[in-house]
Amino acid sequence: MSYTVYDRAGNKGSCRFSVRVRVRRCSPITPPENGYMKCDSDGDNYGATCDFKCTGGYELQGSAARVCQYGLTWSGTETNCAAMNINVGVRTASGLLDQFYEKRRLLIISAPTAANHYYRFQMTNLQHAQCGLDLRHVTVIELVGIYPAQIGRISHRLIPPGLALQLRLLLQISHNNFNMVMIDKQGMDKERYTYPITSAQIFTTIDTWQGRMDEMVLQQEAGHTCQ
Repeated sequence: MSYTVYDRAGNKGSCRFSVRVRVRRCSPITPPENGYMKCDSDGDNYGATCDFKCTGGYELQGSAARVCQYGLTWSGTETNCAAMNINVGVRTASGLLDQFYEKRRLLIISAPTAANHYYRFQMTNLQHAQCGLDLRHVTVIELVGIYPAQIGRISHRLIPPGLALQLRLLLQISHNNFNMVMIDKQGMDKERYTYPITSAQIFTTIDTWQGRMDEMVLQQEAGHTCQ
């Protein structure tokens, strides 16, 4: 860069100098295992923010967002994605549901017996849908039978009969017929069915819910899909 100036007497003066700009950068940061991140600007320059999310079945520990600070260190604490540890030993149905708040969506399937035709059809249909459920952060809760001969189950974890009964009462689910309830991450009762539906219908419905569109963008950028 150069400048030339003249005074009223016609004298001339010139100067030239160079400006070198160096971007302040933090050390590289990577997505947590079983998770992904999205950063703005260059991703490691001063002021850049990186947001973290976990894949289905895992919950975030540490900072959900970290900022590259002036001292070239990242704000917050290291981010990890740990497998969810669902406690089925809680005393109340609300205590059970609170564990999923802002973390997982719920698909609650209830039937009077395991031989119920609708129940068997629904569970058979979901057998090959686990990837799609995980991609959408969906946990399936089964409530089968009539109290006290009632079985509740979350994956391989059994829910005590009394807690399963509380869950039905809280959500106003009849034990006499097949029922399915879909709940979003904010604990809102979104959809109810008295008949089975396909996994494709479940996925299409969930993909219209608030917050799901943002998840889809992040998952696509991270390459998380179901083959």
